[in-house]
Order: sequence, then structure tokens, then C-alpha cells
Amino acid sequence: MNDIRCTWANPANPRYIAYHDHEWGVPCHDETTLFEMLNLEGAQAGLSWETILNKRDNYRIAFDGWDAEKIARYDDARVADLLADPGIVRNRLKVAAAINNARAYLRLRADGLTLDGYLWAFVDGRPIVNDWPPGSRPARTDLSDRISKDLARRGFKFVGSTIVYAYMQGIGMVDDHDRACLCRRRR
Repeated sequence: MNDIRCTWANPANPRYIAYHDHEWGVPCHDETTLFEMLNLEGAQAGLSWETILNKRDNYRIAFDGWDAEKIARYDDARVADLLADPGIVRNRLKVAAAINNARAYLRLRADGLTLDGYLWAFVDGRPIVNDWPPGSRPARTDLSDRISKDLARRGFKFVGSTIVYAYMQGIGMVDDHDRACLCRRRR
């Protein structure tokens, strides 16, 4: 079998290959995973996705399995613990954003929305399948601009358009697999 993958997927990292093959571009509707990925994409700002992916299990432990109810109640002592945890990116703004995002997510839920329903409504419940020529995949789109602005309006942090577009790819709202990629051929 020809195992050609997207050029960004590091073949030397099994975790990266598994992410590429089984998550990236695959529609996700699980609330916890959607919340996790939103925060991990924000944590990635200024870093490589591979760095965050390699720390993903540590993030799950540090952030109580991405339980928004628990995260929303984190106090200064818990923040100090997180900032001392070598298993995650110890950036005060990113840690604060995850706590803030838990609170924003709970407000969204209090308004009768799920993250799944809210996000997927932007694409009428169907993934956008793109066919970008090699080297032309964008970092943001008009749609990611719109979602970014709406998330920010709802109080979410670290949700700029570039982060949101990467998020859309990661949760399968957008399928941007390269033309030659084995995942594209599986559709």
C-alpha cells in the first residue's frame, strides 16, 4: 500500500501519524474532545502542533480530563500548580485562557447550546472538503474569521482566525488533506 500522507505529518512520530490518520479532517462531535481541541489549538499559538500533541496526555491529566465544570473553578493555587507542571506549556496567558474558556463554554451551555451544535451550524452540519493545490492551503478563511469573531464575542480567548482555522481542520469541520494523501483517498 502507498502510505503517502500530508507533507506536514512527521513520519518519525507515531503520535503525529495517528493524529493525522484518525483525527485531523475527521468530523468530531464529542463535546469533551471539541473543548479539549479548542484549548490545545490555543496552547499551540507560537509553537508547533507537534509540541502540543506530544504533551496532549499531560494536558488531559493536568486539566482534569477537560472537565469544564472543574476547570471553571480553578483558583490561584491550582493555576500555580499548572504553571509548575513541566508536562504542559507553562504560559500564564494560555493557562488563564483555558480557565476562561471553560467558563465561556459553560455560559454557552447555559444558553442552551452545545459546542457541537454551535460550531457545526457554521457549516450546516457538513464538513467542507477542500482541494487546495500543493502549498496553497490557507492559514485562515473568511469562515474562520467569522467563527473567531463570534467565539471572541462569546468570551473565548486564544481564538484568532488562524487558530480557529487549525481547529476547524483538527475537528473535521474542514478536510484539507493533500491530494495524494491516503486519508483523502479513503473518503
